[in-house]
Amino acid sequence: MVAAAAAGLSACGSGDETQTAETPSRVEGRAVFARSCAGCHTLTAAGAKGRVGPDFDTSELLSAKQIRRQLTLGIGGMPSFRGRLSPREQAAVTAFLASAMRDRERAPARVRARSEGRLPAPVQLPAAAPLAGGRVLLLGGLDAANTSVPTILATTGARSRRIGSLPVALHDSAAATIGGRVYFFGGGGTSGSSDAILAVDDDGGTRPAGRLPVAASDVSAATVGGTAYVVGGYTGSEGLRSIVAFRPGAVATVVAQLPRPLRYAAVAAVGGRVLIAGGTSGVAAERDVLAFDPGTRRVTSLGRLPEPLTHASAAALGGALYVIGGRAGSAGQQTSAILAVDPRTGRVRRAGGLPEPLSDTAAVGTAGGILVLGGRDGSGRASDRVSTLGP
Repeated sequence: MVAAAAAGLSACGSGDETQTAETPSRVEGRAVFARSCAGCHTLTAAGAKGRVGPDFDTSELLSAKQIRRQLTLGIGGMPSFRGRLSPREQAAVTAFLASAMRDRERAPARVRARSEGRLPAPVQLPAAAPLAGGRVLLLGGLDAANTSVPTILATTGARSRRIGSLPVALHDSAAATIGGRVYFFGGGGTSGSSDAILAVDDDGGTRPAGRLPVAASDVSAATVGGTAYVVGGYTGSEGLRSIVAFRPGAVATVVAQLPRPLRYAAVAAVGGRVLIAGGTSGVAAERDVLAFDPGTRRVTSLGRLPEPLTHASAAALGGALYVIGGRAGSAGQQTSAILAVDPRTGRVRRAGGLPEPLSDTAAVGTAGGILVLGGRDGSGRASDRVSTLGP
């Protein structure tokens, strides 16, 4: 039976592209699989839909030892990859495929919301990113009067304190952590959209770190492998299809395009990919769940939400994507639903509920679960609620 599945590791294309990571990683392994195996095999974790060899989403499980042996020796109609892939590439794709197969056995868990406390003031549409030690930085947003604020808060959920201010008050921004430091991207304010990228210190100090290719609000961001990816946005006159890559010290660059302009999407990194759920295109809320693979720079369709959804937040937990709250196309249609997206199959199911219907929250994965902060209720009021989602 092992041979029958392993025979599916067929040779299906090659390429000269190489990865720059110093050690094999899940991102690198996915890229090797995409260019060398995806023509023959189906594997949702790699966005692969080949039909020649076995479907690795449903076939029997293979261990890393079995995968590496078949790569080296070949089996059935599959030739040896000894001369086709470097030892490093073989190690990377072996680790990736073995991990993806193990992940098949893990269904996304249901979660419960636990109240953690209150923020110092209500806020909606803030940006947030994790720090070491279980802390989260909460940056900017709109206050109870729908006015942009410059506040930088440090919070553990149970305790929050103001530690600094942004150079200008902004909302509809994004934040991501790279190498232990938080970076803040774009946003909207009284002067319009911002193209600024700021580095934010643990003590709340800020300094310029770069610029987005165009000024944009309504952006989302996630980090994979030392790079932050800023998804979609709005220039003040049109929506954006871009996915922008930023590494500290380098110029922010567009690396991929979404199928359509998108703002207010729920975005998080899961298993080395950036998953993108819902959002607004034009004036319509979307149902699509997309996956961006930094290794191949491809955007693929992963699944569909039960209903159109925008202004939701997202975070990863236990290898799954959780889409939290949000609303339908118009204000006042908030939901309390928490949806779990299986990144292997794209299947979506309800996994829990917030204490009340909220959109425009911030959500951050921490060691203790997903921290959900602030938001907007169905009557348009900003919230000061802090909750933790966990099994």
